[in-house]
Amino acid sequence: MHNLDKFDLAILDELQRHGRLTNQELAERIGLSPSPCLRRVKALEDAGIITGYQALVDREKLGLSLMALIHISLDKHTPERFEHFENHVKVLPEVLECLLITGHSADYQLKVVVKDMHAYQELLLHRITRIQGVTGVHSSFVLRH
Repeated sequence: MHNLDKFDLAILDELQRHGRLTNQELAERIGLSPSPCLRRVKALEDAGIITGYQALVDREKLGLSLMALIHISLDKHTPERFEHFENHVKVLPEVLECLLITGHSADYQLKVVVKDMHAYQELLLHRITRIQGVTGVHSSFVLRH
């Protein structure tokens, strides 16, 4: 656990909302001068608290209008089976998130985006259910995000 003060927390808040802020803009928003602000951002990166920066895209403008949550059950609960499954789904570009879960009858929850129902059927029937160890699949479709 890192001891974060109000400036560190403000930096994290601003960068999560506006990741493209310049150091000057960030410093002004949190009430620090640019040099200490830059040192703090670098320290947060070096500590692994800030793990990266990314662009958020409008999936519908890319033609990816169908989002689904898929609960996956596996036949075995072994580290090898989990690793096998994760290695197969991490290369699927449609998969936004792969979460190992508990408290349900499923072992994993996948968050996927595809063009349409036909693309979803292709993903599910020709790639996900063919992963060795997958024994059950339950899909829910996102109506509003």
